[in-house]
Amino acid sequence: MVLVSGTKILPESDVTPRLSHGDGDHERFSHFADKNKITESYVTGAPVRALCGKVWVPSRDPKKYPVCPECKEIYEGLPKGEPPSE
Repeated sequence: MVLVSGTKILPESDVTPRLSHGDGDHERFSHFADKNKITESYVTGAPVRALCGKVWVPSRDPKKYPVCPECKEIYEGLPKGEPPSE
């Protein structure tokens, strides 16, 4: 019986930084929606509509994602003052 050991040289691999948070949400945004509706959604699981029209059920920390550019543009175009109470 003959034992043979060897060393294999692997080609250089491309090292690209992972910009994702590891949860598959690297392309998600934080959206603007009514604060009370978001709170209600966390409790009931009911979908919420963002200013940009996106409908979703909030479940992640919005601080981890960039602000939706469309929501931001709409929000900045709203009149300043007290938010409407529902």
